[in-house]
Amino acid sequence: MTSPLIWLALGTFVVGTEGFVIAGLLPDIAAEAGISVAQGGTLVTAFSVSYAFGSPVLATLFGNIDRRRILTATMVLFAVSNLAAALTSSFEALLLTRVVMALSAGLYAATAQATAIALAPPERRARAIAVVVGGTTVAVALGAPIGALLATLTGWRGTFAAIAAVSVVAAVAILSKIPAHLRGTRIPLRERATTIVKPGILPILATTLLAMTGGFSVFTYLAPLAVEGAGLPATVIPGLLLAWGVGAALGNFVGGQVADRYGARATAIFAVFGLGAILSIISLATKFLSSALAGPVVIGLTVLWGIMGWMTLPAQASRLVALHPASAPVSLSLNASALYLGVALGSLLGGAVINVGTSADLGWVGAIPVALALLIVLATGRLPALGRSPALSEGSVP
Repeated sequence: MTSPLIWLALGTFVVGTEGFVIAGLLPDIAAEAGISVAQGGTLVTAFSVSYAFGSPVLATLFGNIDRRRILTATMVLFAVSNLAAALTSSFEALLLTRVVMALSAGLYAATAQATAIALAPPERRARAIAVVVGGTTVAVALGAPIGALLATLTGWRGTFAAIAAVSVVAAVAILSKIPAHLRGTRIPLRERATTIVKPGILPILATTLLAMTGGFSVFTYLAPLAVEGAGLPATVIPGLLLAWGVGAALGNFVGGQVADRYGARATAIFAVFGLGAILSIISLATKFLSSALAGPVVIGLTVLWGIMGWMTLPAQASRLVALHPASAPVSLSLNASALYLGVALGSLLGGAVINVGTSADLGWVGAIPVALALLIVLATGRLPALGRSPALSEGSVP
């Protein structure tokens, strides 16, 4: 008998695929809409801002409603919004559908992890969360590249239509496989807000924000960076997303192992430093190497970039939990908001770079907020040691 957790993970896989595949679709969307790729980047900004601020608000409003109903409804809404995106006739309508996607995705992710905890016995709760959040890792490694490949065959609308279809499958499975009458408790917005000002929390959240800002100022515009900057053909974009996804999956696993052995703060320092260095080298490669050399170098660096970027997540989660264990559910949800706000700021920063410079400038500009994140980690005192759990190995955020 298939575990109900698998169906929850299918939902996080669908949500994660849509969230990461957009980087490979932006050039085609922008071309059809008659706008620049930088303007197309507002699709990422709108999604990320809506997720960052909408998720805690919706989780507060619907925290005590039957979780099966919430999970099914959000997945249906996600399916409808993706289908609407596939059928849109204007960029403004597409932008609106991404806002709806973000709100439904944020509420789904929070509810799915809470449901995983409710379904598992106490000694297996961390593993249950890891299974559910693992859907996102699979989405990064496989879902986004497959979605980008599908776009090369059917157009970007075909990718949205396919995501809508899988979302329907997930909704039906959740409705039939998840037990009814599972209810949680609301965490008031005031409690979420007051957690930010607890000693040590804000610097860690700022580190996440700045690291994501730097990384996603480049990732959002990965397609123009590869084609215009590195001279790669557009058909390589799915493979480039796969390279980044494989690196991300490896980095997420290694990050937890390294944090166990050497400490979460040391891991964060290493990963953030590595991320900044790799982004800078990407700029140097696209600026000064010939196309014959720049393309292969960028592909190789993309794997390392994925490793370093995703090593940061379990380390940051471990630091938060160690700092204030009783506030972990709230602090980790705030970390998720910081992550998505960083994605939003990164898309704006990268768009500004493309407007005033070239795609080859993305890497070194993205390295600037990453350098600021490194300074914050270095200035932050050592935190209590914390043994890593399977939940944190996936960079989980309740």
